[in-house]
Amino acid sequence: MRVAVIGASGYTGLELLRILLRHPEFEIAVVTSEQRAGARVGDAFPALRGLLDLGFEPNDPASIAKRVDLAFTALPHAASAPTVQALRGAGVRVLDLSADFRLRDAETYRAWYGEHKAAELLGSAVYGLPELYREALRGAELVAVPGCYPTSVLLPLVPFLRGGLIETDGIVVDSKSGVSGAGRKLDEGLLFSELADDCRAYKVGNQHRHVPEFEQEASAAAGEAVSISFVPHLLPTVRGIVTSVFVRPRAGLGTDAAREVLADAYAQERFVRVLPPGETPNLRCVRGSNFCDVAVFADERNGTLVLLSAIDNLVKGASGQAVQCANLACGLPEELALLEAPLVP
Repeated sequence: MRVAVIGASGYTGLELLRILLRHPEFEIAVVTSEQRAGARVGDAFPALRGLLDLGFEPNDPASIAKRVDLAFTALPHAASAPTVQALRGAGVRVLDLSADFRLRDAETYRAWYGEHKAAELLGSAVYGLPELYREALRGAELVAVPGCYPTSVLLPLVPFLRGGLIETDGIVVDSKSGVSGAGRKLDEGLLFSELADDCRAYKVGNQHRHVPEFEQEASAAAGEAVSISFVPHLLPTVRGIVTSVFVRPRAGLGTDAAREVLADAYAQERFVRVLPPGETPNLRCVRGSNFCDVAVFADERNGTLVLLSAIDNLVKGASGQAVQCANLACGLPEELALLEAPLVP
């Protein structure tokens, strides 16, 4: 199956190339980059030298649609929607990694991102978290690949919401992300000398654009409105997200019983690993992989549960998850090209 990676020179685009190069059913046919158009992939990114004999080209959806069956769009929010609209109009299946189709309500999108440029497609997009929406993803023509922070939050949280086991207000999320989550851009705050030996919060007070995505999917799981307070932090590392979610159980729920909730929910899931009792997720165990490691601990003295997760933000938090969704949408084994072991040490 011929595929395009549109926006292939960003971090998520490059991660898509790395994964797709080992995919037995997908052939990379088109790679685009406005900044690198005309350059060979291996010349622009020597890590891929000798692995992909293609040149970057400008984004021309009409031309691309004639040459591929499926497209991954790794463009910035707002910029992605017109390309997705054109590709879908030409019958191309699309996996979109931007925020443009994650929110189902056009007014909510407008409040956080501005006017939507293809709002008529919002209702046709499937939210691409396979562990929650696997059946809807089978045969899907447009998939909205989740954000990295929402993936790290929803996977440990949703089993407790679906079971009605926790309060739906007062949920607090503390997440820490590697700097690749900010994308490839010039920003003084992302310089090595500014980040090294440091960790800082940003966009505190529910200013982060992922908040409505958290609440949309959490509310759908709970069957009632869910409110979440989110504090993201920037870590002096390249890859990975570690997340802590603080919730209040509706009845007594100790560590062992809470762990069983996760174990039952993910017993058949290939990419969610419920850790053994007493272990906590860490970045080194998921780096470079499509795994999400989860754990839970009860703070009985304070009447709270602490849900923990770790993912690689570029893989399970973006490109790996996109390929997982593409496999489902195309009727392929879900794990194709995704069973790469984490990078250790």
